[in-house]
Amino acid sequence: MSTETLTIEKIGQSGDGITRGPFGPVYVPFTLPGETVALAVNKDKGTVMSMSDVSPERVAPKCRHFGPEGENGTCGGCSLQHASDSLYQDFKRQLVLDALKSKALQAEVAPLVLAHPGERRRTVFTARRTEKELLLGYNQPETHHIVSISECPIASPGIVSRLAVIRTVAKAMAVNAEPFRITVLETLSGLDLSFEGIKAMDDRQRRMAVETVLGQKSVARLSLNGEILVEPIKPVIDFGGVSVSPPPGSFTQATRPAEEAMSELVLAHLGKAKRVIDLFAGSGTFSLRIARKARVHAVESEDKPLKALDFAARNTQGLKPVTVEKRDLFRRPMMASELKVYDAIVFDPPRAGAEAQTREMARSGVKKIVAVSCNPVTLVRDLRILVDVGYRITSVTPIDQFLWSSHVEVVATLEK
Repeated sequence: MSTETLTIEKIGQSGDGITRGPFGPVYVPFTLPGETVALAVNKDKGTVMSMSDVSPERVAPKCRHFGPEGENGTCGGCSLQHASDSLYQDFKRQLVLDALKSKALQAEVAPLVLAHPGERRRTVFTARRTEKELLLGYNQPETHHIVSISECPIASPGIVSRLAVIRTVAKAMAVNAEPFRITVLETLSGLDLSFEGIKAMDDRQRRMAVETVLGQKSVARLSLNGEILVEPIKPVIDFGGVSVSPPPGSFTQATRPAEEAMSELVLAHLGKAKRVIDLFAGSGTFSLRIARKARVHAVESEDKPLKALDFAARNTQGLKPVTVEKRDLFRRPMMASELKVYDAIVFDPPRAGAEAQTREMARSGVKKIVAVSCNPVTLVRDLRILVDVGYRITSVTPIDQFLWSSHVEVVATLEK
């Protein structure tokens, strides 16, 4: 441990300020470029002791729980509330520019599609019962300390106004002092509460939790480790006019505006394509919208989301035929010979990207491809594979879905 006075040079990929210490880069949370700070330095981590030069781009945080001065500790839900809108938006777009440059890819990058407070319909809380209360919030960065929240400007009003309801249900679910996670999804019919990490609930505790939910009109479903405990009303979300009931805790886009922006880009690039394959289809975010205009084959590795997609497609009038296939695309990617019968491919893989699948796409020669990604680094790796065999990147659009974080979504379109 040493004490150093240093100047922050830039914001790193994780949202921390970066400066040069005596032995290499030092990462300093909650700082901005140009700020001179006295630091307690431990290896490559710096903790601000005092600040002499403050950036003109520094703004007051929007939440009482943010930063080192946060109420109940430093909330890990956000990392960049202290940055001005212009600095923050430039940072997110630059993440995409830097990723493209790292693979020598040439493409115009559109302005960032902005996120706004109160848009998050899905968030994951950590909770733990203590002798005095039920802690509900987000972990302090790099610790197991839970910062219990009383507000959350990123979350939807429908979630924030029901924090007391979520706490009440969590109290009924907590069997000991071990921490657990709650995925909260605001649906059209109420909150979908999916608990994970709770073990050994006995029948009496389960009954108590069910009775607690039945006493709360705003909860549509309660599940534990994927098992539905009670479902007073089926949770429903809307994918472009198609009603879908996703399985407990399954992946959905975190905000509806970001989902709409991504979908518009996908549909615009597909144009008049008549046969489309949607890889890593989930519960049908893109498939069900595409089916308004084209035949769709939806491929997904998890059974329950695929069944939700299939059920929604079968029970919605006015859609083109939708077929589904359960398949692990990491272990058994769709082969080029299977892909070449389609006019267009849409793929939206997890953070790891889809290298093996992309190599088969490259061999297929399908005219149009849309890549949707939550990780610019793996996205550009996959794009490089396609560009190397003659695909041309026609657009790259960064989309902010996780406000005040270092995460950015990207939609890239390609043509052979």
